[in-house]
Amino acid sequence: MLRIITDSASDLPKDYIRQHNLHVIPTPVVIDDVDYFDGETIQTEEFYHILDDIKRDVKTYHINPAMFTEAFLPYAKAGDSIIYLCFSTGIAGTYNAANIAKSNILENYPDFDLTIIDSKCASAGFGLLVGKLVTMLEKGASKEEIIEAAGYFISHIRHVFTVQTLAYLIKGGRLTKFKGTLAETLDMKPVLIVNEEGALAVIKTVRGRKKSLRYLIDYAKENAYHLENQIIALCHGEDPESLTFVNDLVQETFHPKDTIISVVGCAIGAHTGRGLVGFCFFDADDGKYTEYFR
Repeated sequence: MLRIITDSASDLPKDYIRQHNLHVIPTPVVIDDVDYFDGETIQTEEFYHILDDIKRDVKTYHINPAMFTEAFLPYAKAGDSIIYLCFSTGIAGTYNAANIAKSNILENYPDFDLTIIDSKCASAGFGLLVGKLVTMLEKGASKEEIIEAAGYFISHIRHVFTVQTLAYLIKGGRLTKFKGTLAETLDMKPVLIVNEEGALAVIKTVRGRKKSLRYLIDYAKENAYHLENQIIALCHGEDPESLTFVNDLVQETFHPKDTIISVVGCAIGAHTGRGLVGFCFFDADDGKYTEYFR
């Protein structure tokens, strides 16, 4: 049996996960030296309440080989064929850890058919990719075709997002304390993308929250492909007010075919804090895979 599995950095809505019987491996997060698992032993609402206290010690680490072995082993024993879509290597070490687990399992189950794909995506963009490939699987696409399609869609996913506060980027070392504090004082907000290597990159800095949120729309105007024919994704770090502001602009400006809304989980949220808002879409059509999305 062919299965697609992923991890919780894809931030897929729980209803979608249930409807498609999708196996989502949880990302670990450490809060005050206690391990939790994203979406299993801690939910986003509770997580962001903890995160609001900047003094709390919140850290993440990528899913390790032992966790992957535990997740993959039942499929090896059952003789299933698996495609695992993982969190971008430009942000975390998930891909390498998954491959270590695969090598270990192959020692005892040499026929285990597991393909590990670096999504080069995060959060809602990652979720969009998973959704595309799950649809293809459910409509009868072969493993080879799904793997090929993954490469195509990965090259055309766009992520753009902004944050409410720089405190967590400073705390995590992604911004120096001097530059970050100065930017906070001036109410400067970075606009970031996930680049072609799957890493975070600042593309613009604007003054004021509303301007940064509006810039997400400007970026899509320059880079999106016919959003009226696309399922797009919006994500937020437990900030429904900002989400509503952006969603209203998106619907009014682009009239997308459909919209997936998700809450940013621990994997990203621990490094951005409450208030991240992201807009994810494709910059091309479905190419030769169009038949699966009619």
